[in-house]
Formats: sequence, C-alpha cells, structure tokens
Amino acid sequence: MPEIQESKKSKTAKASQDFLTVETVRDGVAVLKNGGLRMILMASAFNFALKAPEEQDAIIAQYQNFLNSIDFPIQFVIQSRKLNIEPYLAMMREYEKAQENELLKIQTGEYIEFVREFVDLSNIMTKNFYVIVPFNPSVAEKAGVNSLLGSIFGKAGRKPQTNDDSFTEYKTQLLQRVDAVQLGLQRFGIRSVILKTDELIELLYSTYNLQELEKGKVGAAEKDRATAY
Repeated sequence: MPEIQESKKSKTAKASQDFLTVETVRDGVAVLKNGGLRMILMASAFNFALKAPEEQDAIIAQYQNFLNSIDFPIQFVIQSRKLNIEPYLAMMREYEKAQENELLKIQTGEYIEFVREFVDLSNIMTKNFYVIVPFNPSVAEKAGVNSLLGSIFGKAGRKPQTNDDSFTEYKTQLLQRVDAVQLGLQRFGIRSVILKTDELIELLYSTYNLQELEKGKVGAAEKDRATAY
C-alpha cells in the first residue's frame, strides 16, 4: 500500500513539472524550457481616479509614448491575494504575553481580536503589480506578439543553445530592454525594481502554492520589496 501511494505522488510531481514552462531561474532571469528568457519587474502604483484631469491626460500621453517607443512585447500582470495578517497577529500575541500591565494586556487582546474580525469580514485583498520583459533568442520570436503573450511565461518551442557565453549575451540584450521599460514607466510616475533570483523563486512558488501563501509560509521577500517603495 505505501508503495502505491508513493508511486502516485511521484506521478503527481512529474505532472506538475511538466505543467511548468520555467526550466530554471538563474542570475535574476527565468529561463524557459524553450530557451526564452524573462526578467520580471515589480512596479509601484497610484490611484489614477484621484488625479486632476490635466494630470490624467499627461499620464495617458506618456503611457502612449512609452508603448510606441518599445519594439518588443511586454506583459502587465496584477496579482491579487487575500491579506494574510497571521504573522502580524502572532507578533502581537507575543507582545500580549510579555505585557506586565494588566490593563494594557487586556487592551492588546481586544485589539488582536478586532483586527482579526475586521479583516475576516472585510475580505481585504492585497495587489502586486508586475511587468514581464521577454527575450527570445530562438526563431520563435519571429512568430509575433501572440506567441509571446500566450501565457505569463510563454509557450514551449524549439530550444536554442544557452551555454554560459550565449546566456551572458542574451541577458545583456534583455537588460537593455529592461532599462528601456523602467525609464518609460518612470516618466509617468511608476517606479519599478528587478526581482532577484530568490524573489523570482518565491514568486513562482507562491503562484503555484496558494495554500502555503495563505498560511504565511511565503511572502517575506514581498514585504522587503514593499519597503523599498
């Protein structure tokens, strides 16, 4: 019986690996199984509706100029997640235990309960904004925009050579695209940072393991990036 269960697990793991289009993450670059490269920017945001009409027109014009200035496709991704406050509540419970003043201890307990109930009833969501910049060294890039925007990390195709020398060359060209995107975004008030290797791995892990994310086992890097803004 244990052998059968283990066999089922191995089959499930193999199927999960086949589902992913990312082969590896290297030097801040997601390398696809078809040899394509992707760098991901985490972007800031602002409330467009609160801007004055003149500011809105200027932002739209700058955004239009930005799109017209690039000669490669990019993808904007908004990731919505239910706000996880368990790490914060755990910290407050430790503070409550260490509190010597009985009145403050009671008030801390009431505050913890209030925050927990408020978040549960309001169903508060957090949003992260990403910009995916692609570079496909293979001839598949000539297939057009649709082949690149088919999914967040592209589709499988013929894999080109990606040894150390070619990877360095491709990454240099990819960084040129990233610089152009960051400069264009900055012109209408969007700041962005390039995700590093560990942050890319965490993003991929949290994307495919939502239950772990809700338990608070992932998300440390996202907090660190948020403080950068």
